[in-house]
Amino acid sequence: MKITKIICSPGMTGFFFDDQKAIKEGAVMDGSTYKGEPVTDGFRSVRQKGESVSVMLVLEDGQIAYGDCAAVQYSGAGGRDPLFLAQDFIPIIEREIVPLLVNREITTFREMAELVDKHIDSLSKKPMHTAIRYGVSQAVLDAVAKANKKLMTQVVAEEYGLKLTGQSIPIFSQSGDERYQNSDKMILKYSDVLPHALINNVAEKLGDSGEKLAEYVEWLRKRILSVRMDGNYSPVLHIDVYGTLGIAFDNDFPRIADYMCKLADIAKPFKLRIEGPVDMGEREKQIDALAKLREMVEAKDSDVEIVADEWCNTYEDVVDFTDRRAGHMAQIKTPDLGGINNSIEAVLYCKKHGMGAYLGGTCNETDRSAAVCVHIALATLPDQMLAKPGMGVDEGYMIVYNEMQRTLSILKGV
Repeated sequence: MKITKIICSPGMTGFFFDDQKAIKEGAVMDGSTYKGEPVTDGFRSVRQKGESVSVMLVLEDGQIAYGDCAAVQYSGAGGRDPLFLAQDFIPIIEREIVPLLVNREITTFREMAELVDKHIDSLSKKPMHTAIRYGVSQAVLDAVAKANKKLMTQVVAEEYGLKLTGQSIPIFSQSGDERYQNSDKMILKYSDVLPHALINNVAEKLGDSGEKLAEYVEWLRKRILSVRMDGNYSPVLHIDVYGTLGIAFDNDFPRIADYMCKLADIAKPFKLRIEGPVDMGEREKQIDALAKLREMVEAKDSDVEIVADEWCNTYEDVVDFTDRRAGHMAQIKTPDLGGINNSIEAVLYCKKHGMGAYLGGTCNETDRSAAVCVHIALATLPDQMLAKPGMGVDEGYMIVYNEMQRTLSILKGV
C-alpha cells in the first residue's frame, strides 16, 4: 500500500497561543484576552488564536489517514519551538513532507515515524518544527493502521512489544482560569485527576506568600467532599504553578519545599501534585532544582509529588530528568516531543526507571491529536493522560474519555 497524495488544510485548535513571559511579567486579564504588550518573538498580542494544520495522507485504496499539527499554548517559552501559524508552515509541509512520503510504500510505524522525525529542512538545515513532526507522525500511525486493518493502539502495542491490558487510563482535567466553576464539572464527571488551576501569576493567583493558592486548595478539598456523590471518589489534586513558587519565594528551596508540604497537608485526604514549582530559566538549573526539591520534600516524609514540565521538552530531556530524579513525575508534553514515536518511548522510559509518566500535551491541540494520544496511552499505560483540547472541561474530557471507551469496547469485542 502506497501513499499517493498529501492534502493540507488550516485549522483551529481548542484554545489560544499565550505569551507566557508577558503574563509572568504582569500582563493583566481583560475578559478572554490580556492587556499588555507581547515580549516573546512572533507574538502579535499576549493572546492570539490557536492554529493547527491537518495533514491528510491519501492511500492507494482511497482511504485517508490524517493527523493534526499543533503546538503548545505557551509556544516559544521554556526552550520550545516558536509560534506555529498555518500560513507559514503549510508551504514547508508541502515542500518537505510531500516529496518525503508521496509514492512511498507504507511499512512500519516506527520506521516511517523515524523518517519524518529525523528529517532535516532542506532550506533551514534544521529539524522540522515539532508541530509538523507531531501531526505528520499521527497521520503515519493512522496510515499503518488503515493499511493493516488495525486500531492505532494495536499497531503501537505490536511494534513496541507491549500487551494491551484493556484498562482505562486516569484522565487529568484542566480548568483554565475558571478554577472554581470548572472544578465542579470535574467532580461531577468523576475526573481522576484535577484541576490544573492555571496558577501562572503571583499577585492574582498564588499570592505573595502563597496564601491565595492555599485558600484555593482548602476550598477544593471541601468542595470535593461536599459535592461528590460517591464516597469512594478520591481524585488526585494536580496543580500547575508555572514556576510562580520560585518567583514568590525568591527560589529559596527550603521555603518552597515547606510550602509544598503545607499544601499537601491542606489537601488531605487527597493526594497533591505540584507541577513546575520553579522555572530556573535553563535546562541544567531546572534539573538540579527539581532534584533538590524532591530530596527536600521526601526528607520531610511528605507525599506531595513534583511534576516536571518547563525545560523537560524532548525525549532526551525526559531521560535526563528521570535519571537524575528531577521530580516524581514527568509531563510528556506530546507536541513538544515532535514525532509521537518520541512520546511513546518517553512513557516507556519513565515506567522502566521509576518516574511517574504523565502523557500530557496542551489545551491548544485538536480533537484529532487528542484521540491519537488515547491510542498511545492505551498501549503504553502512563500514570495519567491529559483531557484535551480546550479549557472548558466538558469538551476535552468527552473527546478523550469517549475515544478511550470506544477503543476498549472494540478491543473486547474483536
